[in-house]
Formats: sequence, C-alpha cells, structure tokens
Amino acid sequence: MRTQDLAQLSTRAFKTNPMRTWLTILGMGVGTGAVVVLVGLGFGLQQIILEQIVFGETLLSLGVSATGAQNLELNSETVATFEANEHVLDAAPLARFPALVTYKGLTGNLFVQGAEPPYIRYAGVVASAGEVFTDEDLGNDTEIMLSPAVLKLFGIEDDKMTDFVGEKVKFRLLVPESEGSDQINEIFIDKEYTVKGITKEEGVLNALMMLPELRSHVGIEEYERIQVRVDSNEFLVTVEEELIEAGYRVTALSKTVEQASKIFQGVQAVLATFGGIALLVSAIGMFNTMTVTLLERTKEIGIMRTIGAAPKDIKWLFVSESVIVGFLGGVSGIVMGVALGVIVNFMLNVAASQFGGESVKLFSFPLGFLVFIALFSAVVGYLTGIFPAKRASTLNPLDAIRYE
Repeated sequence: MRTQDLAQLSTRAFKTNPMRTWLTILGMGVGTGAVVVLVGLGFGLQQIILEQIVFGETLLSLGVSATGAQNLELNSETVATFEANEHVLDAAPLARFPALVTYKGLTGNLFVQGAEPPYIRYAGVVASAGEVFTDEDLGNDTEIMLSPAVLKLFGIEDDKMTDFVGEKVKFRLLVPESEGSDQINEIFIDKEYTVKGITKEEGVLNALMMLPELRSHVGIEEYERIQVRVDSNEFLVTVEEELIEAGYRVTALSKTVEQASKIFQGVQAVLATFGGIALLVSAIGMFNTMTVTLLERTKEIGIMRTIGAAPKDIKWLFVSESVIVGFLGGVSGIVMGVALGVIVNFMLNVAASQFGGESVKLFSFPLGFLVFIALFSAVVGYLTGIFPAKRASTLNPLDAIRYE
C-alpha cells in the first residue's frame, strides 16, 4: 500500500465519524494536559526556589562558624590558617555587633555587620532593591545595605522598599565592655549612612557595611563567620571534611542545591504519577474506541483484503490511525496545559503587582519536556492501537465481508 493511500485511509475516520474521533482526541488531550500541568507545576516550584539561590562562586564556598564546643575562635589568625590550605583561594570574614538604628526619630534594634566585597560574593548576598556592594566599594564609608525586616521597624511596606533606597540612617553600636561582661558600651557613630540597597535576607534584622568602615569605629577581635573559597569543586568535600574535623560548623550551598533538586525530583515524580493515572484512563478510552472502530469496519477490511490488501497493510492502517489520534491528543493536551499555566501565571502576577509582591512563574514548561510529551502521546497511541490492528490483520476476508 502506498504511503499516500495509507495517509488518506488513516485519516478517513475524521470524515466518517468526526464527533467520536475528536472526542477521543479530546479525552487523550485531557489526560495529557493533566500531566503537562502537574509536571509544569513541579518545574515552576523548582525554578522559584533555585532562583533565590545565587550560583557561581557561591557554590565553591563554605560558610564556617565556631561551634563553641572546643573553644574555637574566628579571628585574623584563623583567616590566615584557612588561607594556608593549598586548596583554598581566599577566606573572607564577617564581623557582627548589636546596635541601634535611627531613622527620622524612630529607633530599633538590629545587628551591624562588616564584610568586604569577596565575602559578599561568596555568601551570595543579592539586592532585592538598589545595589549590592562590589569590589569598587571596599573603601566605601558612607553607604550601607539593610535587610527587609529593618524597614518594617519603620513601618515601610514591601511595595515601598525601592523608595527607601537613598534614605539616611544612623547607628549606635552596643559593644560589651569586655569579654563575658554584662556592661555595654554605646559607641555613637556621628555620621549618617545612605541606604545603598535592600538585601533578600528574610526574618533577620541586619545592616551591612564595609569591614574597614566598621573597624574604624570599634576594635574587632573575633569574627562571626568566615566564607572559605575553595579553588575547585574537586576539593570542596575535602576542605569541608577538614574543617569539620577541626571542630568548626560548616555549611555548603552546593549541598542545599543538591538536596533541593532531589526533593523536587520526588515532587515531580509524585505529580507525574497523578497525571499518568489520568493519561492511563484516557488511553483505556482510546483503546475502546479503536476496538469499536475495528468492529464497525470489519466488512470494509474484508473488501480491502479481497482486492489485494496484505495483512500488514491492514495492520499499519489501524496503527497509523491510532498514532495520529494519540499525537493530536498529546498536542491538544500540551496546548490546554500550557494555556492554563500561562493564565494562572498572568493572574498571579497581576495580583502581585496590585498588592506589592514579587512576580512569580508558578508554572514552567521546558521545551524539551513538551516535545517528549508529544512523542510519548504518539507512543501511547501506538500501544493502544497495536492490539486492534493485529486483530484486524488476521480477519478472514470472507468472514469479514459477511459480518453484520
């Protein structure tokens, strides 16, 4: 049978039984659409979480803090010790002091942190409004960054966060008179700082300035945290294990990313399972349709066999028809699923813009995933049509012609 004839006969059902054919495609589309929507939701959630994580040098750095169990300290000597490791490129410290912040007569408690630009890069500090400190800001003694929670102290809502950039604030450092002492000395910094940017840190009351500027107002004997930049991913685990053995508490963003990816792979598998159940129900419906089609066209099959059609021609006729229906069902499901996701994303972003929230993309549909779904739907069509096709190809021509 020529390919042209096979194509014409395979699409004949669209003319003879258009209602049933399109309903079958719709049923297949609903099942496929369920898979697209649910897995797209998993991709979207994964993307939302991973977008909050800064990559690059951040993945090659380790956050080190003292546990206190072995009377460990983080100081200048510790920094030098870390940098002496052959696999460590740099060790950037962070100092931290309790303080009072004042803005237009309002005062609140927070922590003032001091760090240099490398620490900011390694720790993945980013700005949700304004700008983040860069290497050119090492000598910056007039600007600071604030966490969003600090703005809440002054009644500044999220939708006004950008407007707060450029405002002026003052600080009073609260420094213990000596180690372990309950006596607190207030160090008044007689200058105003301009807000350079707002960080993405949630739930913490922090102000960040350059370490040299903080050091000019208070003596720094210990650091709160050190970011260790490892030279390559190959030695990341080695350096981490060495630091842990020495008694330090170590956090690695690379592990967080890995764990998040594993969690979302599990979420996607669960969502895909629910979608697969819907697709299975649709496939069963399609199988029943192809079986009914076989019974209705039994006489036609007998006539085709008597005029020279080979069993394999009959088989490929039914297989081609089911593959076409399956593929079209997959495409329609993709269209419905993506359309639903785009609409939901649009509505969420409209609501976010009205209430001052950040725009989000709850549903995400990678092109490779959509292509896979379309091809997989064609495979499902093949599998649901192969049994009726084999049955049709083995019919006795004379019995088929006499079939009523």
